[in-house]
Amino acid sequence: MKEGDKPSPGSDWPTDLSGPVTALPDHSRVWIAFSGGLDSTLLLRVAAACHGSVTALHINHQLQPDHEQTEQFCRAVCQALGVRLVIERVDVPVGCSASGGLEQAARDARYRVFRSHLQAGDLLLMAHHADDQAETVLFRLLRGSGVDGLSGMPAYRPLGEGSLFRPWLDISRERLEQVAADIGLDWIEDASNRSEVHDRNYLRHSVMPGLKQRWPELLKRMSRSAGACADSARLNRRLAELRWQECGDGQGRIRLDRFRQLDEMEQRNLIRWWIENNGWPVPSMASWRQVLAELLDAADDRAPELRGEGFTLRRYRGRLYLVPEVTVPGRPAELRPGQPLRWGAWTLRLEPMEDGASPETPVLPIRVSTRQGGERVKPSPGRPSRALKTWLQEQGVPPWERARLPLVYEGAPGAGELVAIGNLWCSERYSGSAPAAGWRLVVEREFD
Repeated sequence: MKEGDKPSPGSDWPTDLSGPVTALPDHSRVWIAFSGGLDSTLLLRVAAACHGSVTALHINHQLQPDHEQTEQFCRAVCQALGVRLVIERVDVPVGCSASGGLEQAARDARYRVFRSHLQAGDLLLMAHHADDQAETVLFRLLRGSGVDGLSGMPAYRPLGEGSLFRPWLDISRERLEQVAADIGLDWIEDASNRSEVHDRNYLRHSVMPGLKQRWPELLKRMSRSAGACADSARLNRRLAELRWQECGDGQGRIRLDRFRQLDEMEQRNLIRWWIENNGWPVPSMASWRQVLAELLDAADDRAPELRGEGFTLRRYRGRLYLVPEVTVPGRPAELRPGQPLRWGAWTLRLEPMEDGASPETPVLPIRVSTRQGGERVKPSPGRPSRALKTWLQEQGVPPWERARLPLVYEGAPGAGELVAIGNLWCSERYSGSAPAAGWRLVVEREFD
């Protein structure tokens, strides 16, 4: 460096640490997930040196007796660095019985906070390193994960409206400890990290040291294997997208006649992709072959299904449906102008004929309810009414959807006229360019 030249950002730090932190993906604002531990404290200091303006985000799970001291330590570190700090306290149910137990519940709470803070263009840095990656791959292997799980943690992925980036996945924990010792770094050790009650800690303290001693190149080897699995997972997703183009019916469903032409591996791959692409976790199946056989081969009068977390996979009239779990109100509700009504997966609202104008015709009472039995509909003026049950069957509405469709009535309870059926049909009194009632009824479905 010539006399008078300004040092490059982060030049006081080893290049293997500062390089990945300096060369970040495109972003408008940098956040640091800051726990107060060695890894995140070191990352915060390097990021602050490389970028100047960063924001630390500390999440206090309130699970450890010393959580107040940890929070105060984070405040002190950020104050000394001149870094803005955001602290969020979350409540994690100690007796949590959810899948993954307390660890998973704490992680879910943590990521909810991350998503709530990240805006478009924001980048959240996390201090996961090569040892964390190896532990993740081994942990998922023991759980029976496929190539998606064995690909480990991605270095970069979307998160909420922003993105998450792990710059140190190729750096070992030993290297971070060495740098921390060289500079005399202070950090807070989470007491729970020493407890081998948790599976990950058992792997970290009782399994990984022996593996690394036996195979000194373990971290690099596992990283290569994780990369190969990530490549396979990308190919699987690409294949599923191609098969979706062949088997999808254009309305978010799978045509069984096309689906049956795929071999079993492609069928399973497409179903897994379909579930994941809609944001749900893929159920752990002991035998996908049996599940697929039930969906494909059950008699026409049967109703086979696969239940997952937040959804159900169903079959009806030659189609497979991915049905979200939704809850509809238990009693009728009134729909008023200017007050959208949420009804399960539907949103209903009344709009005047012209934007900003109030119709001359007053609004008659409008109420929304579900089927009670015996309803009749008159879909065409001048023609007799028909049983709603028969009409829904003719429209191909699946049985599970008929029970939660919002039915819209005009008039007093008990004497009203059915004027709309979900987003399937609406009377000319409330539809078209000039609704006779003076108001237009808009019914939108979330998943369409």
